[in-house]
Amino acid sequence: MPKRTILILKTLVHLVCLAPLLWLVHFYRSGTLQLNPDPVNFITHFTGDWALWILLASLAITPLRRLSPRIAWLIRFRRMVGLYAFFYATLHLATYIFLFSGYDLVAVFGGIRNGHPGAIFEQWTQVWPYILDDILKRRFIQVGFLAWVILLALAVTSPSSIMRAMGGKSWQRLHLLVYLAAALAVIHYWWLVKSGVSTPWKVTVILVVLLLARAAYSASKHRSRSGTAVQVTKG
Repeated sequence: MPKRTILILKTLVHLVCLAPLLWLVHFYRSGTLQLNPDPVNFITHFTGDWALWILLASLAITPLRRLSPRIAWLIRFRRMVGLYAFFYATLHLATYIFLFSGYDLVAVFGGIRNGHPGAIFEQWTQVWPYILDDILKRRFIQVGFLAWVILLALAVTSPSSIMRAMGGKSWQRLHLLVYLAAALAVIHYWWLVKSGVSTPWKVTVILVVLLLARAAYSASKHRSRSGTAVQVTKG
């Protein structure tokens, strides 16, 4: 595929991945968000939902491109889409830390304008005990945070230079953890919703299909290698 076409497609992918954030900004600036009964809760769920959907989209790229050599170019977008999943997951976590926990951003910005940057840490020391207590009590926060930590590690090691420094096999083993991150994110979703609510079933089905596709490919590859080894031995 021509480089110009790839560049155009990458621009479109950027726009598609940024569309939820742009819509959220418009939702806020129009004043509609303030009419919501719980704006912070809305933002938390919105960013979390998009983080999970985009993460699943990044996982779907690999099995899709294996369907035909003609669409092998899809692999060029996997890292980009995965980084956007981390971006929305970070917004999701930031919403919890800076909005839900009671972190006073207005006081912080006021302190910075008045030449008192220490307000950043003062607010943090006030909300940290609450956040720590929340983490220890709520298991859905624990698995959600673990999923974010994994995505952070994958985002940090995503550049090609780091992949070369780590070595291909080590890099691949690390990045297989993306499936664990996705599973933890789905568990986070199930444990977050109220008992009897089955909203997460859609993402669960998609993840199961992707995991089965990965398992089927690995099994097929193993059988192919075993068959080749047998033929070489007989030869």
